[in-house]
Amino acid sequence: MTTETSAALTRLTLTDFRNYERLDLAFSEPLVAFVGNNGLGKTNILEAISFLTAGRGLRRAAFADIARVSGSGNWAVSAVLSADGLETRFGTGFTAGEPGRRVRIDGEDVKSSERLLDHMRILWLVPAMDGLFTGPAGDRRRFLDRLTLSIDPGHGRRVSDFEKALRQRNRLLEQGGSDSYLSAIEQQVAELGTAVSIARHETVSLLGDTLKVQADAGLPFPTASLALEGAFETATVGMSAADREDHYLDLLREGRGRDRAAGRTLMGPHLSDLQVRHVAKAMPASQSSTGEQKALLVGLILAHADLTAAVSGMKPVLLLDEIAAHLDPNRRAAMFTRLSLLGLQAFMTGTDEILFKDMPAQSQVFRLADGHVETLPPAT
Repeated sequence: MTTETSAALTRLTLTDFRNYERLDLAFSEPLVAFVGNNGLGKTNILEAISFLTAGRGLRRAAFADIARVSGSGNWAVSAVLSADGLETRFGTGFTAGEPGRRVRIDGEDVKSSERLLDHMRILWLVPAMDGLFTGPAGDRRRFLDRLTLSIDPGHGRRVSDFEKALRQRNRLLEQGGSDSYLSAIEQQVAELGTAVSIARHETVSLLGDTLKVQADAGLPFPTASLALEGAFETATVGMSAADREDHYLDLLREGRGRDRAAGRTLMGPHLSDLQVRHVAKAMPASQSSTGEQKALLVGLILAHADLTAAVSGMKPVLLLDEIAAHLDPNRRAAMFTRLSLLGLQAFMTGTDEILFKDMPAQSQVFRLADGHVETLPPAT
């Protein structure tokens, strides 16, 4: 059995990040809530934490836009992570004029933010995801890719390389590239696209099994069923990885004329969609009420936290922005209990501290007001 590592942030420091010239916070409990009126910077703190993993953060903002308006144009986030009694120090930031952000681990520069995945996994649920089930398929693909990344650290690079190869093929088609060049790039597209599709299917399968276990536990969140759908999935269902890759390569070659006319590649996993259904109501999640969609998302994230810990051996850190607003009191209390039982660290935000009154004793609540952050006394 895999031993699961419990990782928790014990300190977070922000410099010229969003509205914070300087913010230094210490965390001593696994469940942490930030409360206060809108516009005070609660989500900014969660965004800073999201930069302690691979990628562009929970808002996917341009790095230059994150710097404090009246600052130098640079920003920095540093943190201390405690895992099984050992401390690791992280630093990341952006310098105006540079192409990307820098990452340091224990004082040493690292080439890629993917190295952060060696130390911790971070999952998040933010209000922008409330329309996930009704929005465009691209949003659901990115959501699935983020879920896949937490259990397969190589997936982010795989997706990036696949998208780059697709852009190169489209450019060659537009410019009338030779057959030999097209064949070479199509080989890359087929290899990378097949690997991306297989990784996504694996995540959907594993997460589906975990959701069934969660349903058997009697949690008051609706159970979702998941499926990865699209023309590519239909065309390659039941095939081995090698046959799937060969078939994709044939589709690319046969579709050159059509794709040249369209100005884009019309077949492949870049067009796949994650379909989510509300099991109990036997209906697509997109047709569920706003409250049920939020509860479905919470159930998905809690199940994925379980899956991440089981597969990676690391209990993830959760970022749950405005998490309690659309949950009824019973579901809020059940969520806090579940988070406590999972034994992971979770950071939450809300406008009113009353939303977090049912949190267990092992909790911290910070109130944001008048440009500062204060710690509230434990609930009695």
